[in-house]
Formats: sequence, C-alpha cells, structure tokens
Amino acid sequence: MSKKKRPPIPHYDMPIIETHCHLDYLKEQSFEETLQQASAVGVERFVTIAVDPGNLATVRAMTERDARVYGTQGIHPHEADHYNDEVEREIRQGLTLDKVVAVGEIGLDYFYDHSDRDQQRRVFERQLQIAAEFDLPVVIHTREADEDTRAILKNALPAMKQRGVIHSFTSGLALAEYCLSEGFCLGFNGICTFNRADNVREVVGATPLDQTLLETDAPFLTPAPYRGKENAPKYLPFVADKVAEVHGVTVNEVLTTAYANSQRVFFSAESTM
Repeated sequence: MSKKKRPPIPHYDMPIIETHCHLDYLKEQSFEETLQQASAVGVERFVTIAVDPGNLATVRAMTERDARVYGTQGIHPHEADHYNDEVEREIRQGLTLDKVVAVGEIGLDYFYDHSDRDQQRRVFERQLQIAAEFDLPVVIHTREADEDTRAILKNALPAMKQRGVIHSFTSGLALAEYCLSEGFCLGFNGICTFNRADNVREVVGATPLDQTLLETDAPFLTPAPYRGKENAPKYLPFVADKVAEVHGVTVNEVLTTAYANSQRVFFSAESTM
C-alpha cells in the first residue's frame, strides 16, 4: 500500500514572521536550507529561542549569521536548576545586543517537572524582573501551572511596560482570558491542527486576531499534514490556515494581522531607531 500523499505547503504571497523556533535544534536540513525553504513560502523573519545555558551563545551566533534571524536570551523551566549568577550575567550581556528581541523562553512546567518547582518559580520571577529592567517583551512557557503562572505574572506586571507572548498555548481558557486582558499575545503552532486538540482550538477562537501570533516551535509539534517529519518554519502556512478556519476569516486576514502583531511585540523598537 502506498503512503498517503501529503498536500503541498501553501504560499499566500503575504509576509510571515516565525515568532518561535529553535533553529539550532533542526537536524534534517542545514541552517541555510531551512531559511531558504521558509522564505519560499513567505517567511520573512525568524525568532530563534534560547532555552538553556548551553545555547545562549548559540542563539546569539545565529543572529549574526543571517540578517533575517533574531533571538532571545533566557532559561526554560526545564533548566531552572542550572540557573545561577554566571548564567544571569550572560543573559544580561546578551540582552544588550540589537538582534536579541526578548527574554525567553521562561516560565513554569509542572507536567515534566525536570526542575524543582520552587526553583522554577524563583527563576521565572527573576527573569521577569530582568525583562522589566531591560524593557523587553517576554516569551513564556507554561504547562500544567496555570494558577502559579497567573499569580507570578500578577505580581510582576506592574513593573513591566512590555508584555510579550504566552507561546504554544495549551493551558486553560481562564489563564488565556487573564493573559489577554493584561495585553499578552498568545502563540499558536501545529498543535491547533491535531485531531484531539479541541481545547486549543477553543482558545484560538477566543483569542482576538490582534493578539494572535503564529509559530512552529520547530523542530517540535509538526502540523497535521506533515506529522512524523521534523517541524520547520516552512510549515507556518498550515498554522495560519487552521487559525483562519477556526475564526471563519480569510487566511490573508490572519497573515496580515499576525504580521502586525509580531512586529509590535518583537520589533516595535525598530520604528523608533
């Protein structure tokens, strides 16, 4: 029996910003091939995300390899046990670079519990303080930690002029509504195309388009038409398709609005330079 043929990747002649990927984790193609194939379907810029002490420098180096690539600096909750003064100094130094556009990926993860929960909370709080100090947006990861995420944000937000994004949103509607009310965007990726992800599609539908960001989280969470293959930024149009379907609008409307949102969250400083 022959394998089911996968549909071609759509190309809408609209610019797209990949707001969350891990370019240093991709293995199936080279850095250059990854960018070229994504550019062919309209991806204009890429935000590659730092997650641990070992890839802070790697992300910074990738922003220097290509003008389209930007980065973040931060420690993921999985790696919170490795946060120390030396790591914080490196994060702070990285945040002074023009092409570092956010603090992240930071937050809480009580699903895997790779790091002690108390330490996760301390590191999350500390990095929110750093974001406030540098006046930068944040890229937040939260899983099975809705109550603590909300409590920590409630304490931190008065000092923060910038907001940012709750990326790969899979939490409850109550946390979504709180974050939206506080001015955050929510990031959606290939999960919203999964058959059993009705809960995520409910949040997609409840999120105003002007607070929606598109991402892949590549190489993870490949959209449904290409599940089983390594995810890559070139698959972003499938995420846009699903968001448009849920909202009952055209893909062009989703792409236009998401592009403006991405510019506002990550690149608003460019317009004032």
